[in-house]
Amino acid sequence: MLTIDLIEMGLPKAHHYLLGAVGPRPICFASTMDENGTPNLAPFSFFNVFSSNPPVAVFSPSRSGRTGAHKDTYNNVKKVDEVVINLVDYSMVEQMSLASSPYAPEVDEFIKSGLTPIPSETIKPYRVKESPVQLECKVIEVKELGENGGAGNLIICKILKMHVAEHMLDDKQMIDQEKIDLVARMGGDWYCRTDKNSMFEIKKPITTRGIGFDQMPQEVLDSPILTGNDLGKLGGIESLPDETAVNDFKLVELSDLFIALEDDAKSLEIELHKKAKTFLNDNNLDAAWKTLLSFNN
Repeated sequence: MLTIDLIEMGLPKAHHYLLGAVGPRPICFASTMDENGTPNLAPFSFFNVFSSNPPVAVFSPSRSGRTGAHKDTYNNVKKVDEVVINLVDYSMVEQMSLASSPYAPEVDEFIKSGLTPIPSETIKPYRVKESPVQLECKVIEVKELGENGGAGNLIICKILKMHVAEHMLDDKQMIDQEKIDLVARMGGDWYCRTDKNSMFEIKKPITTRGIGFDQMPQEVLDSPILTGNDLGKLGGIESLPDETAVNDFKLVELSDLFIALEDDAKSLEIELHKKAKTFLNDNNLDAAWKTLLSFNN
């Protein structure tokens, strides 16, 4: 494994390694306004939501790595402490990228990018009409992390109002993750898209306590078939099936396999682990465990 001293190697390489490794990063498309009412629009991928109560988002317009100068967004929120955080979906990603060009402070990125400014309800900066989610925010703190090029500036924002496009909602008026189609930043020029082909679900163990790795049989932990992810799923069960349940399952579901390989214990164990993996892929945790435990029953 490559071990890196980010301080010693200098900013360009450190920046490359950090942004190449930490991702995908959601995009804050920040709409701000200077004291004269001039709009500014710029994307930042040092961004996330950090609290639900109170609702707080944080993004960071870093100092220029070349000159150490602050971004226009930073300068604006220091004078007008309001911002709209617009989320970016795939349909507007090229326009967002265009808005990131190093235009002069007096240039309106809404005009340059062809995006549509619409009034906010509680603050002065405009929302981006094309954005699927728009967060009207009050800046409650700006925390500078350094004075050199590449140093971040945490813009801590209290979310006052949230707007969600109706076509992103399900029949319960909740955000449908398969419809929102957000994009995120990776390293270099790379982005990723959160469509159905790149998403998967894992149920949160909020109300259950899985047995964990330490309670699994050693032969399962040593399986040449099951991966770490497979074992993680298996560890989520709250209790192992009892011997009666395993034997009943073996008789009904696995008897053909046991008969076919009755003289080859090693091959039988491998095939049982393969079958258990198939059950895991179908999220049938109970059947997977009964299959694994049947070998020694």
